[in-house]
Amino acid sequence: MFGAEAEPGSSPATCSSGVATLLSSGDLARACDTTVRTVRFYEEAGLVEPVSRSEGGHRLYAASQVARLQLIIDLREASLSLQDIKDLFELKRHAATSLEASEQMTAMLHHRIDEMQAKIAVLRRLREELAAMVSMIRECGACPGERFPVGCQGCDVMNRPDLPRAMRLLWG
Repeated sequence: MFGAEAEPGSSPATCSSGVATLLSSGDLARACDTTVRTVRFYEEAGLVEPVSRSEGGHRLYAASQVARLQLIIDLREASLSLQDIKDLFELKRHAATSLEASEQMTAMLHHRIDEMQAKIAVLRRLREELAAMVSMIRECGACPGERFPVGCQGCDVMNRPDLPRAMRLLWG
C-alpha cells in the first residue's frame, strides 16, 4: 500500500507531486531496514504514531515518520534507553521557555556525546586489539598438529611480548 491516499482528517506528508503519501507499517519498516515488529514496538512505546488507518484497519504513517524512526533506531543502537529517547523528543514541549529548552537539550546532548566518545575509544582500542590477534593467529594455522592445542603455551607466537590481551585470553 505504498503511497496510499490520505484519509479525510489526517495530516499526511506529501510527495513532490503534492499527492498525500502514507506508508503502511511494512513500508515504514522497509524504509528503515527494520521489521514491522520493531515499528509496532516503537508505536507502543509512544515514539512513532500512525496518522490514520486504512479501510482495512491497517496503520498508516506519514512519510516524515521514516526520519523519526531512523533516528530512534540509531539512538537505540547508540545504547540510549527508550526513556532517554522519549525525554529527548519531549524536552522542548515540557520546557517553559526557549532558553530553558535550549539549555536542557544542550546539556543532554553533551552528556550523550561524552558517553559516545568514551564508547568509541573503547571500540577503537578493541578493534585494534582484535585486528592484531587476527594477524598473529594466522601464524597458528601453520602449527604442527601434534603441538596443538597443548603446545600453545610454549609457542613463540604465544610468548611474544606484544601478544594482545584478547589472544592471551581467548587463544592461550
